[in-house]
Amino acid sequence: MKKNIIVGFVFFLLLSCSKKEAPVVSFYYWKTIFKLSETEKEVLKDNDVRKLYIRYFDIGLHPQNQEPIPISPIRFQENASRFTVVPVVFIKNKVLLKQNLDIDDLVEKTFRLIAEINKKNKMDCQEIQIDCDWTLSSKDNYLKFIEKFKKRSQKKLSATIRLHQVKYFKKTKIPNVDSGVLMYYNMGSIAPDSLNSVYDSKIAARYLKSLKNYPLPLDFALPVYSWGVHIRNQKVIGLRSKMNVNGLKNDKNFEQTSAVFFKAKHSNYKNGIFYEENDLLKIEAIRAEDLKQMGKELQENIVQQPKEIIFYDLDEFNLKNYEKNIFEQVISCF
Repeated sequence: MKKNIIVGFVFFLLLSCSKKEAPVVSFYYWKTIFKLSETEKEVLKDNDVRKLYIRYFDIGLHPQNQEPIPISPIRFQENASRFTVVPVVFIKNKVLLKQNLDIDDLVEKTFRLIAEINKKNKMDCQEIQIDCDWTLSSKDNYLKFIEKFKKRSQKKLSATIRLHQVKYFKKTKIPNVDSGVLMYYNMGSIAPDSLNSVYDSKIAARYLKSLKNYPLPLDFALPVYSWGVHIRNQKVIGLRSKMNVNGLKNDKNFEQTSAVFFKAKHSNYKNGIFYEENDLLKIEAIRAEDLKQMGKELQENIVQQPKEIIFYDLDEFNLKNYEKNIFEQVISCF
C-alpha cells in the first residue's frame, strides 16, 4: 500500500512538471501619446494584462546633417505605473548603415532619453527592448550597439527578431540580449497584387522549421491591425493606416470591387490623403481565424514554450475588429 502511494505521488509530480504553463497576454503601445481609451482599458482588464511594451521614440537621421536624432518621443497624458512598462526604441536601419557612426554616443543618448522620460513620468523599468530590422550590411554596427547598450543600461535587454533572422542566424548573427521577440507578421512584399503582406501562411512555412534551431529564447508578437495599400496605375504609392473593409463599405466615395479591393469613384480626400478617380485601396487585415492559425503554426514548431504573446498593437480601432475573447483563444493554442 505504501509503495503504491509513493508511486502515485511520483507520477503526480512528473505530471505537474510536464504541464506547460500558458503564456500571458501583453501588448505593444505604438502611439506618440499615452492615453488609454475605455475600450483599451477594458481589454487590458479582461485579459489580466500586466505588461506593456511602449514605444518611447524612434531613432532616424537628421535630414540635413545626417546625424542620429530621436523622432516623436512618447508623451504620457496618464500614468502607466500600474503596468510593468518596457520602453521600446525603434532604430531605423539607415542609422546603423551610416559610415563612421559614433556608436558610443548613440548608446549614451539613447539611454539618457529613456531615463529622462522615465524620470519625468515617475516610472522605472527593469527591461528595455531594441527594435531594428538589421541587415547584413548594418549587422556589425547593430551588434556593437547592443553590446554597449546592455553594458550601459545594466538592465534586462530584449530585441525584436524577424523570420529571416531566425532562418539565417549564422549569417545575420544573434544579438547579445536576454531574450527575443519574433515579429510574426509583415512577411510579404507590399504590392498591388491580391496577397496579404502582413500574414501569408505559405511564406511563413518557409521559415517555421528554423525555430527549432534558433538558440535565443523567444516570445511571439502577433498582429491585430489593418491598413490600406494605396495603388495608382498598378503601383503602390503609400500605406494608409487605420483602414478596414467596414469603414470603406460605408464610404460613398469608394466602391468595393473584390473582397479586399476598393476603387475611388471620383477624386476625393480621405483622412487628409488625396485619391484620384480609379485609385485602388487594398485592405490588408488579420482575421480571428488567422490569429488562431498563427498560434497553431508557432506551437507546432517550437522547442521552448513562450512566456508571452505580445499583440501589436493596443489601439481601439484595432480591438473593435475582434470578438471579446480572441486573445484567450490565441493563448490557448500554446
